[in-house]
Amino acid sequence: MGKDMLVSARRRKHWGWGFEDEQPSPDEVRAAAGGLAVHLGFPPVEVEQPVSLASVALPAARVLPPSAIAAICSTDAHARASHALGKSYSDVVLGFRGRFDHPPDFVARPRDEVDVERLLEWCSAERVAAIPYGGGTSVVGGVQPNVDPSYNGAITIDLGGLRRVLEVDQVSRAALIQAGATGPDLEAQLAEHGLTLRHFPQSFELSTLGGWIATRAAGHFATVWTHIEDFVESVRALTPAGTWASRRLPGSGAGPSPDRMLAGSEGTLGVITEAWVRVQPRPTHRASAGVRFPTFASGAECVRSLSQSGLHPSNCRLIDPAEARFTMSGDGTFALLVLGFESSDHPCDFPMDRALAICAEHGGVAGERRGSSSGGRGSGAGEGASGVGAWREAFLRAPYVRDVFVAMGVLSETFETAITWDRFPRFHERVMAAAHAAARDVSGAAHVSCRFTHVYPDGPAPYYTVLAPALRGEEVQQWAAIKAAVSEVIVAEGATITHHHAVGRDHRPWYDRQRPDPFAAALRGAKAAVDPHGVMNPGVLVDPLP
Repeated sequence: MGKDMLVSARRRKHWGWGFEDEQPSPDEVRAAAGGLAVHLGFPPVEVEQPVSLASVALPAARVLPPSAIAAICSTDAHARASHALGKSYSDVVLGFRGRFDHPPDFVARPRDEVDVERLLEWCSAERVAAIPYGGGTSVVGGVQPNVDPSYNGAITIDLGGLRRVLEVDQVSRAALIQAGATGPDLEAQLAEHGLTLRHFPQSFELSTLGGWIATRAAGHFATVWTHIEDFVESVRALTPAGTWASRRLPGSGAGPSPDRMLAGSEGTLGVITEAWVRVQPRPTHRASAGVRFPTFASGAECVRSLSQSGLHPSNCRLIDPAEARFTMSGDGTFALLVLGFESSDHPCDFPMDRALAICAEHGGVAGERRGSSSGGRGSGAGEGASGVGAWREAFLRAPYVRDVFVAMGVLSETFETAITWDRFPRFHERVMAAAHAAARDVSGAAHVSCRFTHVYPDGPAPYYTVLAPALRGEEVQQWAAIKAAVSEVIVAEGATITHHHAVGRDHRPWYDRQRPDPFAAALRGAKAAVDPHGVMNPGVLVDPLP
């Protein structure tokens, strides 16, 4: 109870990443901005400060909470502003400048499923859009209450009050967890049983189990179980038409999976309230190493061999020379492979020996090799080896650094996708060229880099980062131009518009082209069946039927 009270007492920033008490001072931001500008080779600019919440004038609410649910609803400025936007670059820019054009009319924080049912009943009866909200970490416009004017209003349903591990099945190694539990919430509670979910997305600190399932989130680990649906045993959701709950099963061939349909539904079919997920003992054996390659292409060929070897490394992230330099894990003259293994059962010496032999066959030069027999989060053993520690620290701090980028006038955007190995070389060349050209067109300069976040036997998941000087007041338009140019290439080359960031509103134009038309019609029909009034997160994935 004391821990929950402490967490709830901390307020999230109304405009950016993290909590208010983590916001660096103006002097600290200026110091960080100066160093980043020099490191990137961008011209120095004056650092700005975010618009204070006290200076923000929010649009008047269109609807107010009815008396039956008023006790769980907030209409204050902080609640409305902090739930008005997600955490994409454009969202952070808008929040930084005090632009909250479409805040929710109020924020509801249900205490149990009965509260959720009442909220959905009221929204359906009053034609008020209902936006499910976990950690608010969407970078694709997935939680914005920006809905068609035909709705009488829009509210946010914040699941943060449902954050407990309800039950642990040690025999089957599964746990029943409420959807509002953040990564630290659920890991701390599972640790009491010597268990872990082993799902660590970059947003781990603030994102939630329900959000992971709703967006088909992928975690830190590069192979085997990495997408959240790999961990799901059963899901329970409340829809305007009733409860959607599957039975617990290790596997089933009984028609299309109800769990798989909720995975990636992004709040359009209902509110996920809890799920049984597969858990495992916390790892006790680890091994890691950093391996240098003369080029990104030679490293990619090695990663293909590793992905098809059956070794299943827990970490197999290939970082190109530009990203290695930017994250201070290299000097820009080599690509870096962050390689790791872990187990709760056996030492990792053999798989690491074989993996390093494969690397050597492809011209890779391994740095210091590390190992560990201590438990804990992730595959952190050996992080000091060959730049691995520097890269991992940069990876975890990236969401915070983006706030500094906005303050210093640097545009930042990422594109994550997946494509088969045979098409990757041409695809990579075209995406890099499009990103450079688009960023230079709108900014005059660009820093573009790539890494593999996940690898499969049939293809990689490349993740592209674009940094460029931003024109004050034109950031959102510049961002949109770069996003459109690169997204066009991604879809035209037959890759996916998103590997793990979800669709939201930002990816809808390209998602509509990626999916088969009959499937889109089927999805609209499913939505009409469970959400007949079309109130669940309208505008995401599909448009409601009339």
